[in-house]
Parts: sequence; C-alpha cells; structure tokens
Amino acid sequence: MSADNSIPDVLVPLRNLFNCVKSTRDRVRDGESNECSGTFCMSNFWETLDQAVKTTSQEATKLSLMFSRPPVPSEQECAKLADSFQKSALALSTVYFWLPKNQGITLRRAVRDATAEVFEGLVQLLDVIISSPLQSLSQDQLTSTGGVWAACDQFKELPKDNRSAVLAVLTSNVGLVKDALEEMEQALAESQDPFGDILDDDDMDVRGNQDTYWSQSDRQLICQCQGLMKASGACLRKLSSAVRNNGRVETEENIAQLDDLADVAKDVSPNIDDLTLSLYPPVDRCAVEENVCKLAVVMKKVLGITRTSHVCLEPDVSWVEFLDGAVNHNLEKVQSLLHDSNS
Repeated sequence: MSADNSIPDVLVPLRNLFNCVKSTRDRVRDGESNECSGTFCMSNFWETLDQAVKTTSQEATKLSLMFSRPPVPSEQECAKLADSFQKSALALSTVYFWLPKNQGITLRRAVRDATAEVFEGLVQLLDVIISSPLQSLSQDQLTSTGGVWAACDQFKELPKDNRSAVLAVLTSNVGLVKDALEEMEQALAESQDPFGDILDDDDMDVRGNQDTYWSQSDRQLICQCQGLMKASGACLRKLSSAVRNNGRVETEENIAQLDDLADVAKDVSPNIDDLTLSLYPPVDRCAVEENVCKLAVVMKKVLGITRTSHVCLEPDVSWVEFLDGAVNHNLEKVQSLLHDSNS
C-alpha cells in the first residue's frame, strides 16, 4: 500500500484498522466456534447477526463517503470513524462465533463463508482507500464499497437452520449433476464420426484420427455410464425431497445425520466430472473403469447413510433399494463392456 506522504497522520488509524480487520478475517476463516455452555437461541442469534451485518454495512458506507470528496478528514475524525468501524466489525465476528457446531457443521460453514466474505470486502475497501488519492472517489473504491454491500445483502438468503443448509447443498449438487449430464448429451449429439455410416470399427486404416470422435463401442460404453450418472442424479433428487419433507433439527443426532448426508453428497458431482472427462475421445478405458467404480462406491455410501438416517421413513426404503440395485446394474454393465473390449 502506498499513499500521499503529506497526510501520514490521517492514514495511521486506517492502517491500524486495516490490520485489525485483516486479522479478524483470518480468525473467522480458521477459528473454532465458542462452546455452547447454555441453551442456544437460534432466533436471537439471527436477530443479533442481522443487526451486526447492517451496522457493518453502514460503517463501511460512512468510511467510503468520508474519503470520497475533499476536504480530507482530520486525524481526529478519521480516528473516531476507525474506532466505530472496528467496533462494528468485531461485533460481527463475535456474533458469528456464537454459533456452536452442534447446530450443524453445514449451517456453520454457510455462515462462516458469508461472514468471511464481508471481511474480505472490508479489507479490500480499506486497501483501496489507503492506496488511492484521498481527495477523489475512484472506480476501485466504488467497486469495493459495492462489494461490501453485496456481501452483507447475501445474509438475507442464508439458510436459517441445518436442514435448510443441507438442502441448499443437495440442491446445488443436483444442478451440477444435471449440467454434467446435459453437457455429455450435447457432446454426443454434436460429435460426428466422418466414416461412421460406411465403415466398421475394424477399418482402422482409413478412419482418420479416432482421437477426435467416438466409435460405436465408445458410444455403447458411454450409454451405460450415463445410466449410472442418471441414477446418481435421481438419488440426489430423492434425497433432497426426503430432507425437505423429513429432515429434523430438534436433536444433535438428527443435526449430525444431516451433516453426514451433505458431506457424502458433495462427493457425487466431482466423481461424475472425473468420469465424464475420461469418456471424451480418445476414451481412456482404464480411467473409465477406475472412475465408474469410484462413483459407484460414493453412491453406495450415499444410499447407505440415507437408509440409516432419520430422513428415510418407511415409504423411502423402496427408492433407496431401487437405486441401490440400479447402481449395481449399471456398474456391472459398464464393467462387462470394458472387459469384453479387452478380450
């Protein structure tokens, strides 16, 4: 950071504030929540957090306005505002640390990430103000101020309990799996073998570069892999519905079960991405077998954890068992195709 040396005294409170906010940001990112020594009131937490976020946004606006036009504020004015700014930022971090882990790891991650984003915005705003001419409002300062506002505004959309937080994770992963399936289907529709209508796979010497298209055997393999991917997507959709309808947060055991579901569900999309990448030409069949087995293991784990959790009521057992069979069936089909091609 560099600034006009003619006004060093004004910058001292800002530099101290910058260091404090940066340190607090790092504590929010890495720190542990306070132990819950008594009854935790979720409604009181959200009310206090919302007020702390609103105050922090207001303090950021006041600071930005103070350095948006001449005259340059005095050292005393700057120190007073920096003190008020620091108190609001520390209050925000303090309220965040109220949220204990036993209210849900998934919920706490969502609140942590949102809180850290506010502090990141504050750090950027202070950096811009200290680094830029103090008599003018720069585009960077406008952008940084808007970034703080946006980070504060997102608190309105945060899940208010662990069931909602887990549901948000599941919904996001449903979307990611859907996107991966659509991407593969589009690629299959657009990829044309220039000799596919007139030549067989055996006619390798006249087929051009097979690294750029799928053979018929490749497409059969992809079709079976898509079956496993579709079963994975169906599982996440059914699980989302079960969490929405049956998820409970009245006990720590139920909250922990929801966290387990979110954690294992987050592994589905990356494994589908790995499988999809290995299916693009030239198809790496060893990688396909490895990735399809990994995806099947993850799906069996998702279904197993679902089966033993409180969200799986008696009517849900049937779809869990059906999808478990679908995973086995598609895995066997893929492995059969792979082994036949190697024989």
